[in-house]
Amino acid sequence: MNAEQRARLVRLNRLEKIRAIAKQTAAREAAEAESTLSQLRMLSDRTGRLAADYGARRGAVDGASLQTLTGFVSGLGSLTRTTQADAQRAEAIADAKLRMLGEAERRRAAVEERAKLEAKLIARSAETTVLGSRKQTGTDLE
Repeated sequence: MNAEQRARLVRLNRLEKIRAIAKQTAAREAAEAESTLSQLRMLSDRTGRLAADYGARRGAVDGASLQTLTGFVSGLGSLTRTTQADAQRAEAIADAKLRMLGEAERRRAAVEERAKLEAKLIARSAETTVLGSRKQTGTDLE
């Protein structure tokens, strides 16, 4: 049974390494999703500011320049809304990736705990039982 326990420990250690790699992959994917989310939020904010700045302009000299400005501001507003929607989708994806990272860590930690327990059981079975000293008989005077 000792060889069986050792084989189980080797398998658990191998499984822990695999789960650690899966955790690293999940962490990388979560970081990439967070980076994408950050970039989309910055882009959305920037296009929103541009639309507000151009919308506040009042220096149109004729109808054609006013129409051009209004069309440009409308296009920026549309781009801002699209970017905000993309940012919301990216946020949902980033949240899902973070949940996956947490699950990967829990799976890795569970295997690690099982491996530690198996190692303790092997160590405990390998120990020789220490017998206590014999009960003293007689008196101290002998």
